[in-house]
Amino acid sequence: MVVLTAVATIGGLTFLLASLLILANRRLHVEEDLRIDVVEEMLPHANCGACGYPGCRPFAEALVGGSEAPGKCSVSSPEGLEEIAAYLGVAIGEQVRIIARLACAGGSNVARNRAHYVGAQSCVAASLVAGGGKSCAWGCLGYGDCERVCDFDAIHMDSHGLPVVDSALCTGCGDCVDICPKDLFSLHPEDHRLWVACKNLEQGDVVLASCEVACTACERCVLDAPAGLISMRDNLPVIDYNRAHDTRVPIERCPTGAIVWIDDTAGSVRGAASKKIVRHSALPLAPS
Repeated sequence: MVVLTAVATIGGLTFLLASLLILANRRLHVEEDLRIDVVEEMLPHANCGACGYPGCRPFAEALVGGSEAPGKCSVSSPEGLEEIAAYLGVAIGEQVRIIARLACAGGSNVARNRAHYVGAQSCVAASLVAGGGKSCAWGCLGYGDCERVCDFDAIHMDSHGLPVVDSALCTGCGDCVDICPKDLFSLHPEDHRLWVACKNLEQGDVVLASCEVACTACERCVLDAPAGLISMRDNLPVIDYNRAHDTRVPIERCPTGAIVWIDDTAGSVRGAASKKIVRHSALPLAPS
């Protein structure tokens, strides 16, 4: 009798809870817009996060909800964006692409190593051994972790062991930013043309013994730039991108080419006063 009572009680509670769940589902259920599935299918399924959303599905929901424009997807082709915009009956929207930039130009032909590193060919691993073998403590170690982690084949290592970002393929996902142990990558709008390709914090020509293209903190770019555009912080020029930066004047007197102008066709353009780079072979180890 006791067993039957217990079974009946449990059965009754189960029935009651199930009924409450069914009622709650009917009262609280929200119909999902079927267009979300269609728009998600039109998106590239990269789930890179460059649009600011954790994946293509949440971005599709934002597009259908009208809080975002298709142009915010930097991975879709122009044709793909037009298809989404036409389907939703909205404008594509203006969107400046976000891409990765490297704050170092110290390849093996212009920057020295102070030691020969032997171990796992990884920047993360090398950085754990006294910061890596680079003479410049802030310089790129050149083992290609960023190249390997990029799912979009947007980074390749050049002949001098320096990462080169293909802006046409870069989605601004930030994986290279996360993997670099020297924090040399950062994400910037593509129209940020003035760029400081160095993170050295030392001052004076003494730094050139480690890297021939390092910033020496001479401040010529600061003096030549429009007022307030460039300031010095910890011996390094800092560009205020909230101000108009549509002039190449600040790069022209840089003696090392540490500050450059990013051109869509020519790439990194150095100023007229910058020392020409003619060496193609690797520099010998820095004297101990």
